[in-house]
Amino acid sequence: MSTFPVSLRAGGRMVGISTHVRTLLTVVVMSAMAIAAASSAFAAEFIAAASPAVGEARARIHVLRREIAHHDELYYKKSAPEISDVAYDRLKRELAALEKEFPASATGDSPSDSLGDDRTGAFPLYRHRERMLSLDKSYSEADLRGFYTRLTKRLGRNDLVYVVEPKFDGLAVSVTYERGKLVRAVTRGNGIEGDDITANALTIRTLPRELRAAAPDGSTNFVPDLIELRGEIYLPLAEFNRINHEREAAGEALFAHPRNLAAGTLKQQDPREVAMRKLAIVFYGWGAYTPVTELPATQSEFHAHVRAWGLPGLASFSTARTADEIWSAVQAFDRSRPQLAFPVDGAVVKLDSVPLRNEVGATEHAPRWAMAYKFSPDRAETQLLAITVQVGRTGLLTPVAELAPVRLAGSTIARASLHNREEIARSDIRVGDFVYVEKAGEIIPAIVGVNTARRPVTSQAFVFPVACPACQTAVVRVAGETAVRCPNPDCPAQLRRRVQHFASDACVDIGGLGPAVIDALVESGRVKAIPDLYRLKRDGLLALNGVGAKSADRLLSALERSKHAELWRFIYGLGLPQIGTVSAKELARRFHKLDALAAATAEDFSAVLSASSSAALVAYLNVPRNRSVITDLLSLGVQPAAPVATTTIFAGKVFVLTGTLPHLTRADAEAKILAAGGKVSGSVSRKTDYVLAGEGSGAKLDAARSLGVTVIDEAALLERLREN
Repeated sequence: MSTFPVSLRAGGRMVGISTHVRTLLTVVVMSAMAIAAASSAFAAEFIAAASPAVGEARARIHVLRREIAHHDELYYKKSAPEISDVAYDRLKRELAALEKEFPASATGDSPSDSLGDDRTGAFPLYRHRERMLSLDKSYSEADLRGFYTRLTKRLGRNDLVYVVEPKFDGLAVSVTYERGKLVRAVTRGNGIEGDDITANALTIRTLPRELRAAAPDGSTNFVPDLIELRGEIYLPLAEFNRINHEREAAGEALFAHPRNLAAGTLKQQDPREVAMRKLAIVFYGWGAYTPVTELPATQSEFHAHVRAWGLPGLASFSTARTADEIWSAVQAFDRSRPQLAFPVDGAVVKLDSVPLRNEVGATEHAPRWAMAYKFSPDRAETQLLAITVQVGRTGLLTPVAELAPVRLAGSTIARASLHNREEIARSDIRVGDFVYVEKAGEIIPAIVGVNTARRPVTSQAFVFPVACPACQTAVVRVAGETAVRCPNPDCPAQLRRRVQHFASDACVDIGGLGPAVIDALVESGRVKAIPDLYRLKRDGLLALNGVGAKSADRLLSALERSKHAELWRFIYGLGLPQIGTVSAKELARRFHKLDALAAATAEDFSAVLSASSSAALVAYLNVPRNRSVITDLLSLGVQPAAPVATTTIFAGKVFVLTGTLPHLTRADAEAKILAAGGKVSGSVSRKTDYVLAGEGSGAKLDAARSLGVTVIDEAALLERLREN
């Protein structure tokens, strides 16, 4: 074997060998060192992998990534989350902690690093000029104080000013104005690009198409060449309650949360369907802004610009200088939640100074100068006594949790919707369990967990019925839906719900036709369809249990009066598919008569309804038994009142109603305004002409006063109508 002469080191350099040999030896030595290092790393990795703790951590990391991806899909894509924000954030924090402790398991695309992604694939994509970040979240006073301390240390000063704002619970959007004109609305998407939802956003009545160039006091107001306004599209609580009231009257499952309903609505493909729900928008920040020399110096100044531009902004916010003042302002917002007209889930604390914001910068996901504090939902523990299954007027089977009454957020809760059988199975909710109840979106009671430690040993999983509990017809599940339905149109439970809906004050308003009387009429066979109500005779009513002479006479009088109810009330009361109060009024204005509506084609409907709603309505009316309901009503003397303005005193004027009026119901007041040529909106804006305020008026009255909108009471409204 050949040998090389070995050189000796002298003063840190090689001597006695040629350049080529020296190069060769250097390569050999470095390769050996690399192999040794790799071997050492491999050994360390091998040892770590052999550790049970590390193996368990890796398995947990894998489970967490898969679970978070599942919830991201439900929350961002389908607007149908299964868990609360608190539970979701807890999963992400656990994953981030494990990945930090075991960096070998971290990946570049971990959901712990993700902003989420609400792109649906159904809209064109548009790239934000400036990235649209999220916010770091806190759930404790200590977290919030830690944020204050970090900023104080980073900037080396303790005279910082903060702005504390309500955190709206809706869908984050970016709306771009160029030279004062609205050109585009885009969802956050993945922070870099989002869905272009401009057509849907333009249905929002409070969103101006153009920025106002002059301040209210007449002074010059700067309008930027370009601004990406950042805000939230949400569903006002009054509108959320209205929609759920309609669904409850129809025996349909209630929507669980205003945020999910707003997001799902905004992702509809037909803007006309979006317009049926009165979404609103609020602006609280900005992205790209040119020229940058005109940037607002503070967050407070930005809010002043928003008002001057005529945009919907924050009705109120607080400023604070100390950690104590920040915490006090956050608590004040928490206490004010029951009085707010919009859904909130927390407060946002922001550094007021824009130059100082630029100095502290942002992470990959969120600005360092802001933090969101998430309010803890009110929670109570109580026992699930039973699960009942209700049948709605469309045949939908809805499970309802019957609870031992418990106080929660100022009210007594005895029932909570379970939505569908999948939710029951997924949560393994059993009769006899002690369950945790929260108010989703501060409105709808929801079961959010089970205390399995208190579960009776004899408990059994709930078995969803395979037959309708009212008529024993085998239930069906429509492809693509989670809903289970009874397909029998003669099902007595469906008939009861249809009659109850038709007779309600939201429809033709038949006083005296309560649930007990409806049950008796259906059970006796006297009412088999809605037109049978107008065939009722005094003798037949007196034969019913609990119906006396006076009750019978009052009911017959109410039935006679209802024959001349407004046309839209009949249209809505008939339970036509995809037709709510808003579209019913549009159809009434379009067709004027019931028989004209029944004879209309899809092309006729398309002037008022979306393509899917038009098709559904035509298909419904093409069924002989459905069409016969209308012809029978007309033959029995039903003559709905066509929508004719009796005066034009309020022509073009926009009203907003708030509070409880002394004598008029809200429906009556709205009808009088519409008859006088006016319009009724659900939210106050600069386009509002009058706010009709009653007892208990809250945020809408405050908004009217701050915007200088004329406020009137019931007496003033009636006086104006009498004058004309």
